[in-house]
Amino acid sequence: MRKWFLILPVLMAAPAWAEEEAGEGTPEKHDVAGFILHHVANAQEMEFEVPLNPDKNVVIELPVIRLSLVPGSCQAHPPQAGLEGIADLAASWGALTAGCLDLSLTKHVVMMWLALALLLLVFLGGSHRDKSKLVPHGAGKNLLEMMVLFVRDELAIKNIGKKDGPRFTPYLLTIFFFILFMNLLGLIPEMATATGNLAITLGLALCTFVVTQYASIRAAGLGGYLKHLTAGVAPWLWPIMIPVELLGLFTKPIALTIRLFANMLAGHIVIFFLLGLIFLLKSVAVAGISVPFAMAIYFLELFVALVQAYIFTMLSSLFIGMGVAMGHHHDDSHGEAAHGH
Repeated sequence: MRKWFLILPVLMAAPAWAEEEAGEGTPEKHDVAGFILHHVANAQEMEFEVPLNPDKNVVIELPVIRLSLVPGSCQAHPPQAGLEGIADLAASWGALTAGCLDLSLTKHVVMMWLALALLLLVFLGGSHRDKSKLVPHGAGKNLLEMMVLFVRDELAIKNIGKKDGPRFTPYLLTIFFFILFMNLLGLIPEMATATGNLAITLGLALCTFVVTQYASIRAAGLGGYLKHLTAGVAPWLWPIMIPVELLGLFTKPIALTIRLFANMLAGHIVIFFLLGLIFLLKSVAVAGISVPFAMAIYFLELFVALVQAYIFTMLSSLFIGMGVAMGHHHDDSHGEAAHGH
């Protein structure tokens, strides 16, 4: 069963890559790059492929929901299906600035909802809720508790502190398991990787950005937060330091966005490319090398799914901890000034 699960993507890919022209015995030029981009890009439809029978593929059109905030704005900006990354964000932003709010469902949005549903199902049904027993029973409950304690003790408390770490633990747990479930769903045949969408990783990074600014202002106060933007230098250096500090604020969410997006997207592209070598080189013998390598990358992606969730959460806790430390630095400077007087 496990071997069939791994070989299934190959069987699904073969009909689309190995079509022949009607009436001729000459094979078509295989557009491997187009096939790969089609499978990793976002779309307003869910396609379920039938192995060895592409004519019976099931395609589910997702609803298009577009609200015209300005009359006629949505007609001037039709939906841009199949775009990915920066082009997708640019098209959505252009429509929004023109007055068209696009709330259409896409396959990556569906994957997010599915990850959320699985997350609620796992934690509501698999978490330890018997308060009369301190130790959970069962492998699933113990595994969940181990991961929760790891995020709390090794990420939240160590990077933010014993006082403020528990306060931000629920947020860190949410993004860790949410990203992990989206990453793992993308490794199931017929599913899609929501974290391979730049808009989704940007949304997650903006959540961390908002929480980080909240932690900074809460710890240092609004005055201390604004004073920190000057880096404590002389006023004549403020025109240089304030832009540098502001740039430093926004490089953190950008790094979170690109890191998660690039790592998750690259793994899937490599797997598809290894399988595409069979058709690019037009030799079945290549499958003896490319398929085992694709399987090896697939198993590596299982590990990467966990690592990327950990890295995003770890960096988020580190950025929040830096914001909390800003307040401690502000208090220490006030204490030293008072002691000097």
